[in-house]
Amino acid sequence: MKVLGVGNALVDVLVRLESDTYLEKMGLPKGSMQLIDEDGLMRILEAIRDYDTFLATGGSAANAICGLAKMGIEAGFIGKICDDYYGNFYKKDLQKNGVKTFLTVDTITSGCAMAMITPDGERTFGTYLGAAANLNIRDLSPEMFLGYDYFFIEGYLVQSPEFIRRAIKMAKQANLKVVLDLASYNIVNANHAFFTELLQYTDIVFANEEESYAYTGCEPAESAKKLGEICPIAVVKIGPKGSYIAHNGSVIHATATKAKCIDSTGAGDLYAAGFLYGLSKNAPLITCGEIGSLISGHVIECIGTKMSEKVWTSIKKDIALLLNTDYIR
Repeated sequence: MKVLGVGNALVDVLVRLESDTYLEKMGLPKGSMQLIDEDGLMRILEAIRDYDTFLATGGSAANAICGLAKMGIEAGFIGKICDDYYGNFYKKDLQKNGVKTFLTVDTITSGCAMAMITPDGERTFGTYLGAAANLNIRDLSPEMFLGYDYFFIEGYLVQSPEFIRRAIKMAKQANLKVVLDLASYNIVNANHAFFTELLQYTDIVFANEEESYAYTGCEPAESAKKLGEICPIAVVKIGPKGSYIAHNGSVIHATATKAKCIDSTGAGDLYAAGFLYGLSKNAPLITCGEIGSLISGHVIECIGTKMSEKVWTSIKKDIALLLNTDYIR
């Protein structure tokens, strides 16, 4: 299996807060992703100037793509950056993780996502898209899609509907299956009709319980069933309770991996990476879900989405046990 992703190329600036008070002060709903302008970015940077921060390549699709690459899956990523500090950091980090980059360059500052982590491990994003917002159909070419099997789209790209439509058309023309992550619940609420359109072309959809509720108005198991009536495979993630997976009219439950949540950033993205890795090995869907939970359980125990080689070695050994196969090199 080879996977091509597309998404907002964002550098995550992660900061741990002492309470929810700051989020309330800034009007950022806890657990959401809110788009901010440059002034909003400056206000956040000023407010957290006395806190320690951590940098990591981010964006939902890029996180999933990097996870797949770490497990030996050939992966590529389409995005837009500026030739600046964040942009160069982003490109080098993707390449260091084994990802083939299709990054066009803009004159606007590279995007960044202020990831604010509260004591319960929940993360809230104030996202300045910067150059990422200028991703457009001229940045696409049919050659990008050649040789890939799956096309992973993050729902955060709904700010560019024509771009998504063109990308999906090119992917389908190249016989790729489309994977869609629904993004944040507030994004789903604001773009319900467009997600309805996208789901008609989607082969695998991922959502957490808030996102699936925003789309279907149903609780997780019923949500998975309804999404599974639209897409061949639908996955609804329910955090420490695991996930529901719908396929061919049935819904199964995959258990979660026990973990102590320090930072939930990237949990859903790494779940998706694990699930797709399981599919690449022709594993049963419940095993795909367990692999997804295994990786997401590890990533929430660290700050950001980039885990150490020691952690990845442990993950690979555990995946091999789930697959009853040899250790992943």
